[in-house]
Amino acid sequence: MKLTIFNGSPRGKGSNTKILLDHFTRGFTEIAHTGENGETIPNKIDLAYLAKVRDMEEYVEMFREAERVLLAFPLYTDAMPGIVKHFIESLEPLCGMKNNPEIGFIVQSGFPEPAHSRYVEKYLEKLAARLHCKYLGTVVKGGVEGIQVQPPGMTKKLFDSFYRLGLEFGKTGAFDDGILRSLAPRERLSGFVRFVLTILSPTGLPNFYWNRQLKKNNAFDKRFARPYQGKVAEVPKV
Repeated sequence: MKLTIFNGSPRGKGSNTKILLDHFTRGFTEIAHTGENGETIPNKIDLAYLAKVRDMEEYVEMFREAERVLLAFPLYTDAMPGIVKHFIESLEPLCGMKNNPEIGFIVQSGFPEPAHSRYVEKYLEKLAARLHCKYLGTVVKGGVEGIQVQPPGMTKKLFDSFYRLGLEFGKTGAFDDGILRSLAPRERLSGFVRFVLTILSPTGLPNFYWNRQLKKNNAFDKRFARPYQGKVAEVPKV
């Protein structure tokens, strides 16, 4: 089985998306299948980073020639990064064509609640239908931001889950429903967790990581900016 993977994170090889895909592909490539003549054929991957694209037509051609496609990206303001949207729009000539590849998706986010990703999940299912691709499902995983700095004990369960997800996908060509549910066990934070966050909020601890990121990118002073909020233009009276 061959799987073509598109990493849609703007961070490219330094992304959390790559880390999750590394564990997924480790499981996927451990599986081999028996060919028509009895030969052993190991699973293979073809990986592309949308952040490095120079000619989008090259990636469209990769998509067209693929057997199965996995598009993985982080959630950006309840949708996808601009480079992913650009890639999707570039696939328009393939809409409705026969023999388009099967397609599945991975959507990860810093939000701990999977509910944030459910709207883009519906969009992706509709996208597969418009492309006339068999929809393999969407993996939704929240609470991913920070895995690059967390100790191994905090990430082991997550990484093992993506390894097993890739292993099962390598065997069947589909996502395992049980693993999908384990990755998103609760749609929203429990009442207790919300209560604790409310208590801790005045201390600044819940925002410690994000504030550090804002300061690192010289954006801390703009954290309350509302660039799209302006005066509503008055409609002239006729």
